[in-house]
Amino acid sequence: MTAPLFREDAYLRTCEARVLEAGPAGIVLDRTVFYPTGGGQPGDRGLLLAPGGVEIAILDTRKGEGEAILHLAAETAALPAPGSAVEARIDWERRHRLMRAHTALHLLCAAVGAPVTGGAVGELEGRLDFDLPEPPEREAIEARLNGWIADDRPVEALWVEEAELDARPELVKTLSVRPPRGAGRIRLVRIEGVDLQACGGTHVATTREIGRVRITKVEKKGRQNRRIAIAIED
Repeated sequence: MTAPLFREDAYLRTCEARVLEAGPAGIVLDRTVFYPTGGGQPGDRGLLLAPGGVEIAILDTRKGEGEAILHLAAETAALPAPGSAVEARIDWERRHRLMRAHTALHLLCAAVGAPVTGGAVGELEGRLDFDLPEPPEREAIEARLNGWIADDRPVEALWVEEAELDARPELVKTLSVRPPRGAGRIRLVRIEGVDLQACGGTHVATTREIGRVRITKVEKKGRQNRRIAIAIED
């Protein structure tokens, strides 16, 4: 099992950890600040600093078996020995750009107000697909997004019991992806006065941190499917 430190504090950039496994499938640590690919958000990249000053470049992070998180190194990298201590260090600038975009997509979800059929988080960009028969009012949505951002609304994570999620199905905004079950509780992300939904990703602390958002494209992707893409000014 890997303790996911990013889930409680998305601003952690480094942590000390112990190697549990290391092989072709990836490096498993007992704790990590590296976010694994999931919920449309890419996995983190960065470094593991091993004994003797060895730097191991991590090219991607994925979910493994059970609660394990796999840190994927280059094929030619020297792997750390199980039991050894390492420092895990994410590419913070990249992560922060992803956090800004992910939070902006939650605002977009609230602004459109339709079920989400798909999406992807990029660095200072992203897209959501909506079950929406008619195109939305692009200018109105963009103005709403930037108004919420200017309000500097707090963003926070909280946990609820699975039974509460069952009683409040509106907390799951995606049609195709459901939050993982079995642990007894579900993580939600709340943007004050705007949005509350199940999400395991990393987010900024307040909306102002996102920066100004532009809607770059609105596409028809099916009879009742509209894709809305955004970009964030850096």
